[in-house]
Amino acid sequence: QVQLVESGGGLVQAGGSLRLSCAASGVTFSRYTMGWFRQAPGKEREFVAAISWIASRTSTADSVKGRFTISRDNAKNTVFLQMISLKPEDTAVYYCAADPSNNYFPKTYSYWGQGTQVTVSS
Repeated sequence: QVQLVESGGGLVQAGGSLRLSCAASGVTFSRYTMGWFRQAPGKEREFVAAISWIASRTSTADSVKGRFTISRDNAKNTVFLQMISLKPEDTAVYYCAADPSNNYFPKTYSYWGQGTQVTVSS
């Protein structure tokens, strides 16, 4: 059974930093593309960043480029999202997702975590 468990969310002041983690189980982690998405109240879920299992290529949304960095540790079955220079508009529930796609970055993801809340105060 596939499980994705996010952690590291919380309340931070604008300009601060957080590091999100997503621990995966029940998958061959090294063969999965991992992604981070977020959903703010009243808004649709949006893509934040992804890291492929093929060559660990990364893709990052323009809205967070230069501030957020995705990385993975295959030995620990964990993907990270390092967030710096946080803004109030980064406030959202952040979700981890996984997919065994043979493309670098799938259009849809097969598995999702429950999410972790990130709140950035002004």
